[in-house]
Amino acid sequence: MNRSGIFVGIYFVLYVLVQVMLFKQLVLFNMAFCFLYVAFILLLPLETNPLILMLVAFLLGISVDVFYDSLGLHASSLVLVAYFRNYWLGTITPQGGYDTGEGPTLAANGLQWFMVYSVPLVFAHHFTLFFAEAGGFGIFWFTMQKVMTSLIFTMFVILFLQYFSFDRSR
Repeated sequence: MNRSGIFVGIYFVLYVLVQVMLFKQLVLFNMAFCFLYVAFILLLPLETNPLILMLVAFLLGISVDVFYDSLGLHASSLVLVAYFRNYWLGTITPQGGYDTGEGPTLAANGLQWFMVYSVPLVFAHHFTLFFAEAGGFGIFWFTMQKVMTSLIFTMFVILFLQYFSFDRSR
């Protein structure tokens, strides 16, 4: 296993631990939830094989499901995000293309590109997760309110962490 694979494994464990030990308990107004673990899939290198990406998404989601007692809701939502990720990256490719070896990060591509990239994927995750949890569209507006407030909360935390880890030399 190479050095980057070891770092990915360490980050995998850290994302799971932070999600289940901190963000599981942190809910704003019983409406806004932060699912930071989605950022792990979003920030994997651009060259990641789609099948590997979906396998890692499943393992990460099922790891979170174990602690949330949610019977695969997180796993299915995260695999959906992993499935759409490469299609979405292909759709929003910058004119010069992506730099080899760079991840889809705020530091590498800028705030506007990062928001266009991450917001629809995080929305898809939250939409799938909350509507599957609700068992359908019976309480549509309440569930949409949870989706939108959680989207804002999750994106705020992801952006905060991206700025916090921003490479100062750029």
